[in-house]
Parts: sequence; C-alpha cells; structure tokens
Amino acid sequence: MRKLPDGALVQLADDPGNGRLTVRAGRSNFTLATLPKEDFPVMASAEYSSNFSAPARDLRRLFDKSKFAISTEETRYYLNGVYMHVAEGEDGSVLRCVATDGHRLARVDAPLPPDAAGMPGVIVPRKTVGELRKLLEDDDAQIAVSVSETKLRFATPEITLTSKVIDGTFPDYSRVIPTGNARRLEVDAAEFAKAVDRVATVSSERSRAVKMALEEDRLVLSVTAPDSGTAEEELAVAYGDDRLEIGFNAKYLLEIASQVDRENAVFLFNSPGDPTLMREGGDTSAIYVVMPMRV
Repeated sequence: MRKLPDGALVQLADDPGNGRLTVRAGRSNFTLATLPKEDFPVMASAEYSSNFSAPARDLRRLFDKSKFAISTEETRYYLNGVYMHVAEGEDGSVLRCVATDGHRLARVDAPLPPDAAGMPGVIVPRKTVGELRKLLEDDDAQIAVSVSETKLRFATPEITLTSKVIDGTFPDYSRVIPTGNARRLEVDAAEFAKAVDRVATVSSERSRAVKMALEEDRLVLSVTAPDSGTAEEELAVAYGDDRLEIGFNAKYLLEIASQVDRENAVFLFNSPGDPTLMREGGDTSAIYVVMPMRV
C-alpha cells in the first residue's frame, strides 16, 4: 500500500447522471458506483418523551457489564439487546440495564440521572450497544440521552448516535433472580477465572461443564472429557456451609468472573439444580445469575 505524501489532495468528482463517483489521489484513480441520495434511509423525526444527561463512565459501566449476556437467538428477538429502564434499587430509584439469554443474566444499576425518572423502558439493540461504546471513552464526558417508545439518541458535542429500539416486551427478569440462596462462597475472581480456564483446556468444547466441589474453605474444580482426559485444580476459598457439588458451563463462569473489577467474587448457592447468584464483594449494584449444568 502506497502512503500519500503529506499535504497530498484527494479529489472527488460526482457524475449523478451516470451514478459514478471518481476519486483521484496522487497516481491512484478510482471510479465507484453510487446510489441516489434519495435512497439513503432517513430516521423519522421523533418526539422524545425523556431527555436527560448521564456521565459517560456510568453508561459505560451499565452496558459493559451487561452486554455479555445478550442473546444471539433470533427467534427470541426481544432478548437481542440490553433492557435499559428505571427501577427501584435498595436505596431508591436507579437507572438499570439487564441482559439475558435464558442461561445467564446480568443486572447492573447506576445512580438515576436528574430528569430520567419518567423514561420509558427500551431494549437497546446489540449493534447499538457496540457502537455506543465508542462515545463513552472519556470519564469526564456528559452524554445527552433522549428516549422515546421507538427510538433513542446518545449525543456528545461531536457525535450523535440515533437508533431504533427493539420492538418487543422484555420478560420479567425479577422472577429468575434467586432471593433465598444461603450457601456463600468468596473467592479471588482472577485466580478463579484462571483455574477454570486451565481445567477447561482438556476439552475441545468450550461449553464443557466444570464441576465445583465445595467443602469448608476448599474448592475443587474439575473437568472430565471422555476423549481427552480429566483435569482438577484446588483453590483456597472462604466457604463454611454444607458440602456441595454443582456444575456450570465453563464459558459462562469465565464471562461472569471477568466482570469483577476490585473485590472478590461472591457466589450464593441454593442446591445443585437451582440458579446461582454472583456479585462483586458486598456490592449489590451489579448481580449476575447463571443456571447450573448437569455433571
């Protein structure tokens, strides 16, 4: 690839009659087919029922910590995004993002921005979540957010991102969040993730179930792969309840553990067949639910 000299000009010449655009730069010459400008899709103007401003760092945390659980199953299209809405947290109203694929769920809260109380709940599409990340790099930036029943807009002084929302009803996620899980495991999240990754390497299937065997202050992770062998690793943990054996998809464990930024990961179990809750230390503003697998 030839680099243009500094100061070199790129010349554009449009020929609407033939539908061609000519691009010249140095010794390069391109003729490109074009479409009529009337064919460019126009986002119909909308009256946004809610307009507020939110810190970029809060929005980045909401979407970064929830997007891994977005479903890719097209038949349940209403799960193909992040549900952003106003909800009641432990200390009052919060701005909440939720994503789930039916196997794992992420629920993340942030302080409710002023003027956001009446915001309608909307499902932000996966593609929009990915593009939005580019607007949220500056921790000190304030993002202007506008929301209606059909569209939403995120704006900085330089860039405006407008998107349709997913037309569907997000399920009542509160029904799958366990409230009575009493068996508590606390473990260093980074060490836990590394151990899960190591034992899972004996299988070519990244969805291979990892068995967690728990007894007092001891966790044994193991994987059995009929075609390639077995792997086992022991970790020192904080656990003081009855012995428990439970299995999980290795990929799901790794994704959930990677959400922990500062403190240890705290897992709350009930029985081997019930959903497990995970949070970061004592922080309940972000919680994760994962369904077990039979091992």
